[in-house]
Amino acid sequence: MKNQVEQAYKVIKAGGIILYPSDTIWGIGCDPNNIAALEKINQLKKRAADKNFIVLVNAERVLNKHVKVIPDVCYDLLDYANKPLTIIYPKGQYVAPAVLGSDGSIAVRMVNETTAFSYQLIQKLGHGLISTSANISNHPYPKSFQDIDEEIKKGVDFIVDPSFEKTNSAPSQIIKIGENGEINILRK
Repeated sequence: MKNQVEQAYKVIKAGGIILYPSDTIWGIGCDPNNIAALEKINQLKKRAADKNFIVLVNAERVLNKHVKVIPDVCYDLLDYANKPLTIIYPKGQYVAPAVLGSDGSIAVRMVNETTAFSYQLIQKLGHGLISTSANISNHPYPKSFQDIDEEIKKGVDFIVDPSFEKTNSAPSQIIKIGENGEINILRK
């Protein structure tokens, strides 16, 4: 895995986009500050530029790097989540504007599996990693590497070895947190 992490790291640092097994489903990723890479992902997925991205992090220090204010309730949610959880925080920071919602919010998911490819890559990067499902916009998300559209595979700069794929993958839960800590469940 170390070699794959190193190759993906180099591609991302050079401004490229990668196809990789996230902690949930296959994703397309890049540096959350690289505007050109984010635009390339939108073009590849044929998705609207105003659609937001998820930033994967692997530690509280990385979370703090990208989220301006973390309401206390979020720490409890992260501690007690029994499956991958994406939290939309009220205010993001240190990412390209395309990553933020129109209200300045940011969607972040904590990767807890230290053996996961995405965890290892975030560790090497030292900052968050963009994650968006590896499908054409409004098409079903791929349940396995074989389900990924050839157009997606040909449009990325690097494909992580499919043997790192998780079995029984599914999208994460999504919760939006208000500035006063109110919770709104968007996807169970």
